[in-house]
Amino acid sequence: MKILLIGGTGQVGSEILSVANKSNIDCVSPSSSELDVTNGTSVNSMIDKNLPLDFVVNASAYTAVDRAEDEPELAFRINRDGAQFLADACSLHKIPLLHISTDYVFDGDASSPYKEDDPTDPLGVYGKSKLDGELAVKTSLPEHIILRTAWVYGAQGSNFVKTMLKLGKQRSSLNVVSDQFGCPTAAVDIAETIICVISQMHSQPNNLWGTYHYCSADSTDWAGFAQAIFAQARQVDSDYPAVTVQPIPSSEYPTKASRPNYSVLDCSKINQSLGIMPPKWLTSLQRDIPNILKNI
Repeated sequence: MKILLIGGTGQVGSEILSVANKSNIDCVSPSSSELDVTNGTSVNSMIDKNLPLDFVVNASAYTAVDRAEDEPELAFRINRDGAQFLADACSLHKIPLLHISTDYVFDGDASSPYKEDDPTDPLGVYGKSKLDGELAVKTSLPEHIILRTAWVYGAQGSNFVKTMLKLGKQRSSLNVVSDQFGCPTAAVDIAETIICVISQMHSQPNNLWGTYHYCSADSTDWAGFAQAIFAQARQVDSDYPAVTVQPIPSSEYPTKASRPNYSVLDCSKINQSLGIMPPKWLTSLQRDIPNILKNI
């Protein structure tokens, strides 16, 4: 199988590249200087250059949630227009596309895990641009997988785990929001799931195209997540300082962009349709903390 991976240097994309290589999948991952996803000509040229292709995976995104409020045009160019260009090119050549999306397409007012067909209502520019990207893919290409995930962390890129570990070396006490709930999800788990999905769809063509949710099997709040991060860090490194986490309401930590208060995703569809069972978040965190500590 040969795939074209867009966004191979990001925290999820880098893990996809690693898993693909271990799985003996021919994975072409152009750099940002080689491919401008916001330029339709650049996208068409890259796909033409690498034909034949069995799958395109779009792991590229504008993910600076707060900055997106000040840079809406750039966020929409990458998250909406980039998805549109990829879907159009894939449609032309009849290549399936897997597109990564986010819990931010929901408003966070739910009290039970979001299902794939629940109404979307993003709160800010980032979520709106990602939802528009989903709609572009759905409209242009029947053979697609949209994979929504949440609270992503890994050894590469910027994320909550790395931020906490860095701050924990500087401060003995941290205030962390405790009234926002979600499912911390390891980038390597997302990558392994993506390779599993596209391998299944490639070897056993079926009618299972569409939108799926994938995140950890259980949820927590940011303060609880932070406490676990510091506890695991001290287990791995006895010299890591003790850090006290002070839970605070989100009203005491204002941000430019509103966050969903509840971002728990229902992952039963991906389990029932494709046999993929997400792990619990603490299990993945325990596995990944040693590697993340090396990368801060």
